[in-house]
Amino acid sequence: MALTPMMQQYLEVKEKCKDCILFFRLGDFYEMFFEDAEIASRELELVLTGRDCGLENRAPMCGIPYHAANTYITRLISKGYKVAICEQLEDPALAKGIVKRDIIKIITPGTYTDAAFLEENKNNYIMSFYIDESGECGICFCDISTGEFSATSCHYNESILLDEISKYNPSEILIEENTDEKIVNTIKDRFDVVFTKLGKQYFSLEDTLEHQFPDFKREDYSNCLIKNSNCLLKYMLETQKTCLSHIDKFQYYNIVDFLSIDINTRRNLELTETIRDKSKKGSLLWILDKTNTSMGGRQLRKWIEQPLINKNMIEDRLAAVEELLNNLSLHEDLKESLKDIYDIERIVGKISSKNVNAKELLSLKNSIEKIPNIKNIIKNFKSNLLVSMYEGLDDLKDIFQLLNNSIVDNPSLSVKEGNIIKEGYNEDIDELRRAKTHGKEWIANLENKEREFTGIKSLKVGYNKVFGYYIEITKSNLSSVPEGRYIRKQTLANAERYITPELKEMEDKILGAEEKLVNLEYEVFVAIRDSIEKHIDRMKNSASIIANLDCLSSLATSALENNYSKPEITNKDEILIEEGRHPVVEKMIPTGNFVANDTLLNTTEDELLLITGPNMAGKSTYMRQVALIVIMAQIGSFVPAKKAKISICDKIFTRIGASDDLAAGKSTFMVEMWEVSNILKNATNKSLILLDEVGRGTSTFDGLSIAWAVIEYICNNKDLKCKTLFATHYHELTALEHTIKGVKNYSVSVKEIDNDIVFLRKIVRGGADQSYGIEVAKLAGLPEEVIKRAKEILYSIEKDKSNNIDINNITSETAISEVNNQAKNDIIEHNNASSTKDSFQLDFTDIQKDNLIKEISSIDVMNITPFEGFNKLYEIVKKARSI
Repeated sequence: MALTPMMQQYLEVKEKCKDCILFFRLGDFYEMFFEDAEIASRELELVLTGRDCGLENRAPMCGIPYHAANTYITRLISKGYKVAICEQLEDPALAKGIVKRDIIKIITPGTYTDAAFLEENKNNYIMSFYIDESGECGICFCDISTGEFSATSCHYNESILLDEISKYNPSEILIEENTDEKIVNTIKDRFDVVFTKLGKQYFSLEDTLEHQFPDFKREDYSNCLIKNSNCLLKYMLETQKTCLSHIDKFQYYNIVDFLSIDINTRRNLELTETIRDKSKKGSLLWILDKTNTSMGGRQLRKWIEQPLINKNMIEDRLAAVEELLNNLSLHEDLKESLKDIYDIERIVGKISSKNVNAKELLSLKNSIEKIPNIKNIIKNFKSNLLVSMYEGLDDLKDIFQLLNNSIVDNPSLSVKEGNIIKEGYNEDIDELRRAKTHGKEWIANLENKEREFTGIKSLKVGYNKVFGYYIEITKSNLSSVPEGRYIRKQTLANAERYITPELKEMEDKILGAEEKLVNLEYEVFVAIRDSIEKHIDRMKNSASIIANLDCLSSLATSALENNYSKPEITNKDEILIEEGRHPVVEKMIPTGNFVANDTLLNTTEDELLLITGPNMAGKSTYMRQVALIVIMAQIGSFVPAKKAKISICDKIFTRIGASDDLAAGKSTFMVEMWEVSNILKNATNKSLILLDEVGRGTSTFDGLSIAWAVIEYICNNKDLKCKTLFATHYHELTALEHTIKGVKNYSVSVKEIDNDIVFLRKIVRGGADQSYGIEVAKLAGLPEEVIKRAKEILYSIEKDKSNNIDINNITSETAISEVNNQAKNDIIEHNNASSTKDSFQLDFTDIQKDNLIKEISSIDVMNITPFEGFNKLYEIVKKARSI
């Protein structure tokens, strides 16, 4: 059996978009067939039917009304599918044979711009990356809705690639079809993203970029970056089937131009979303986001994702925030003006893609109307950044004037329904409108005239799309109808409908005028849209300035509301914080209850702060707050502290909390060691490191040894020696303060009251002498018999110096009565006692001796200079004396 012509056409179109669900236009419906229909019926909960297609079996089919397509497309895109829209390209009434159809647009997760799919304050990025034969990796991102297009390149490193993906969080990633599956699977494990594999022809050195970006200079970039950027641009042009004129600026960024925050650190510090439920509330963004525009909301998110490392740029932002804070009246006026600004960036994107409607142009006009007032406000400021914003802000008066003169104040939603263009803007439109209005007035007068002539009070003039205008008379009044006056048109159950030659003549005039009016209004609207499109660069520039201004306003507002102070930014390797607070935690607890803490970090005497103390006492909160204060300062924000002097960091790393990857076959300890390894390999002497409980995932001795070795490596490696916060339960490590330069002991203050403990949340100088683990377990609500038994076991272990502990004999009732009074002293005595071969505790002196022996034996005497030899000998003697 042969396929029907329509089904043959369907299969030909489907061949062009095999990885998409094809919406095939048939009349007023989009129909789906075969596998597409089965998927759509399942995902959209549609009835699956069948259609004769010329084959032995009917083709599975389901459909949706064309006017409701956006709702269904949004649902499919949200589930990770791609949708191809196939439209009728000619009027079915005029077509000879089968109607011509073709794909007019392909919608994917990374290219969908419908408002129902996009989040107002969040970009929707599509990404591509390409690794060439030399190992160079090109990385490129674009948000079609706003026109942002940025690219970078580096030597391929999995960590860097993951970090960039976590920064932008794209919805779709384009890759070359032969890309290593290991890389793809690693990304899929970490991110909820759709991959699109493309052939090598997409990754070419064609001049696509020169055609799209007027200022693009090929000689400034590597072939790898050009190939990758070409791929992304070609894919977008292919799927959108339009020129995308709003994507007009190629932005190259260097990864090292911003504070590097790896994927684990972003997660641990909860910069834009919480770990638990991925919500904005509870994140740093939630605290700082007081923006009044969607554009500002998106820009602030970018600022938080990419803090600065340029001292001048940071100080310019801080100066602008300070000036807004010092001029509260002007700042309030500014915020009020910003509230009336619509999303200019995304409106411009719709203008470029020819999808904008009259209401959106009206929103653009209303937004532009506020710009002169904003300029008038910021002209009063003197800081460099605000002055440059004033000078660069284009008030777009000509665009406002055009829209104000042309678009009615309450236009139709559809641009093909008329009621768009203002009276007086186009003479032909006004004339057609008068003809239409005059005709309707004539018809309205006709009803009164015929009622008077016939005496039939119920006579009425009506209209429908089938018969046009008619005169309707009920059957009870038919005897009163003058003979020969009307022509019978339709008989109803209780009435007759008539026409007259004059009525049909006027109908032709009215309907002709209406059709011409709608078509002419659309033509004029398109001309206005195209005229505005020529000024996209100006509108984007003003939108960018308004977004940045909104961000500065937001930082000033959050500083005022939360009592933040202006940090001093320095290039010296020192972080000094007085009465620092965690910006999020302090908002989650009653006002005034947060305990502030000081911090002193440098790369000499206070390089590594070794923080001991019980769980739940606040160690992790303290460490996170230091990192967040640094990030806030490098964003250009005021910080939650009485005073802060912040040295610019190039990277921040954290190893906080359990982040098991059991599903991927990795243990807690393995993940922990991988993260620590990544930190030690990539940190520099300008970095800030936060390490929490390193080594806890393995046995006590192994964990203690690893933690000790990590501390030594950080402090003794001349290429590292970076500012570090190191929280631990291994109290033995406190001895390192006297043996490793730069290590300083700190602990969380705890108060004991009647065998109970109270966490004071205060970080104080000196190490803790015990972990209070059993007391923490008691606070957590463990059964009393478990707490009691734990104390018995702890007491007996501390009393027994041997490794052969008979757990079954730990039954002494006196243990509980004595443990609270003696355990603390016993532990201290035990830790300070001389070591024996069968001692239960690890003796640090033995480990130090072993390490010294290993260090001596590893010296390559034949390949060392005399000067290096003397230095090495000095170090060995110094270490030997300290043991």
